[in-house]
Amino acid sequence: MAILSLVFAFVVPILAIVFGYMAKKQIRERGEGGSGLAKAGLILGYIFAVLSLLWGIAVFALLNSNT
Repeated sequence: MAILSLVFAFVVPILAIVFGYMAKKQIRERGEGGSGLAKAGLILGYIFAVLSLLWGIAVFALLNSNT
């Protein structure tokens, strides 16, 4: 789950966030390793989600400008 979170951070940030939280819960319950990967996936997921949102707003604003 942690690796999927990290991979999805670059492709589909929302899935990275979901898998990151699932991985952190699984790591906490089972005492497994990989908490660093899960944390990195979460952080990158949030960063890319915000960047995607800002990009979408910018494209929308540029398409609707009257100049």
